[in-house]
Amino acid sequence: MNALVALCHFCELHGPRTLFCTEALHPPSPSPPQAGQSIPGDRDRDGDREGEGLTMRANSSTTQKADMCEGCQSLPVAHPGFVSVDAETGIRFLSHQHPRQPQLFSVVRQACVRSLSCEVCPGREGPIFFGDEQHGFVFSHTFFIKDSLARGFQRWYSIVMVAMDRIYLINSWPFLLRHLRLTIQSLQSTALKVFDNEQCVCPQRAVRMNSTFSPAVFPHQRSGNAARSLCSLTEHPNLWASLHTSFSWLLKACGSRLTEKLLEGAPTEDTLVLIEREEEQKEEMTGWDGAEGGGSKPQREQASNEFSRIFQLDDPKEEDLPGPKFKSLRHLRQVLGATDFRQLTWHVLMGNQVIWRGADPILIHSAFNTLKALLPVGCVRSVLYSPQYVEAYRCNFLGLSPDVPIPAHVSSSEFSVLVDVLNVDRGSGHSGSESDILSMYQYNISSANTQPVDKGPALLNKLEVALSNENLSVEVVSHCLLCLKEEWMNKVKVLFKFSKVDGRGREDTQKVLALLGATGPGEEDNVRLLKFWMTGLSKTYKSHLMTAVRGGERTTSQ
Repeated sequence: MNALVALCHFCELHGPRTLFCTEALHPPSPSPPQAGQSIPGDRDRDGDREGEGLTMRANSSTTQKADMCEGCQSLPVAHPGFVSVDAETGIRFLSHQHPRQPQLFSVVRQACVRSLSCEVCPGREGPIFFGDEQHGFVFSHTFFIKDSLARGFQRWYSIVMVAMDRIYLINSWPFLLRHLRLTIQSLQSTALKVFDNEQCVCPQRAVRMNSTFSPAVFPHQRSGNAARSLCSLTEHPNLWASLHTSFSWLLKACGSRLTEKLLEGAPTEDTLVLIEREEEQKEEMTGWDGAEGGGSKPQREQASNEFSRIFQLDDPKEEDLPGPKFKSLRHLRQVLGATDFRQLTWHVLMGNQVIWRGADPILIHSAFNTLKALLPVGCVRSVLYSPQYVEAYRCNFLGLSPDVPIPAHVSSSEFSVLVDVLNVDRGSGHSGSESDILSMYQYNISSANTQPVDKGPALLNKLEVALSNENLSVEVVSHCLLCLKEEWMNKVKVLFKFSKVDGRGREDTQKVLALLGATGPGEEDNVRLLKFWMTGLSKTYKSHLMTAVRGGERTTSQ
């Protein structure tokens, strides 16, 4: 957590002072000092800050040293401070009387003064919040410590946490209040025991009532102990080490208890489909294991492999595979050429079966990974590389080895396209660049479809404009495609609700298509795309629509 915790004290002679401060230093940073070794620069800084003015001073003076008293000091000037290192994050928690960073010194000084003067809660004990964007925001908890030699038999202290994140600090209020109160109660109970023992030995109330009061010599009437240190008040030999442990834990725990999450609204259709497929896989595996007889182990493994192959589960990462591969849609378009690329992507968007046949499964794998970005996840069913033909109802992306024959009914069908990848150069040592793919392979695209593919769909027309614009990077084109897919998935949802759920007629459906911008040039392709993409809607969404419709019908009938 980017915050700082400090213990402050109101000295009867010098006013508000910072006694002890713990800050978090994030890596990269110098290695922590060894035991007994001072932190570089701290010895000089402590000497510079003994006067503790509102600004840093280059050299301390005799006057400044004279202004320090026992109650204003915690660690000696020669003390190296305390350092703890978080082994998980590498963050160092450093404690000394003042912050190491000069820019934090005035911030902590101002928080100290305000917490012990103007920013107090009713009763002068308890938590309060104050601050601004320039000087940071402060959570302050003021409290009293019993002292038999102080005015009113008590001294005023505060623990402040300073941070620049106002929302984070406010959200941490209950946590900070609970744990700071434990620290404060421990200090108060220990000091109360010392106070009671001193009062038993020499009751100060009776001594003061029997002595002559003089404001000028009041501090000297108490044997010069107008400012006793906190160690003296609690008689705790390891007080500062204990406070370092407490403050360090507080910074670490407060930083890890709250995490930021990006909320993007309801889950997308792709997310819902992926969740449903994962559940289907679990049910499939459970069904094999729990079925009577269960089948043989090879049969269960075969079913598992088949299921994973169809739904692309546990595929290796493309970047981890060696050899040439397609890197993006623009790369694929440059390799195939604009005409062949449009024909291929038209078949993909229409839901036709796309068959790649070749000897390089890695290249085919990269082509499918590139092309499937055109479709919603629910519309993608792929078999990456098969030794035999797989029917279109099982997959719309099919990779085949070069010796697999294509059935006659598939070759003559207008609902499929075949890409034959022919080896031209079998040499080794290629880097997988565009020139390697062009020199190593020849691509022959064939289909029985006679319908022109140059009119639509509108999504493909817009995508080609983005791909042909060299001023747009690959990342920009990817985001453009994502926006286009979301736009058309929203149209699919409207059409599904209107035609399938509500059961409207053809005339009304045509009006909705015109309203969605799916009519005009390429209307037939737009409608085919919308109908195909309906098959990619999640079961969760469809069930939600049907439940809402039935609920509305029951309400109307009542």
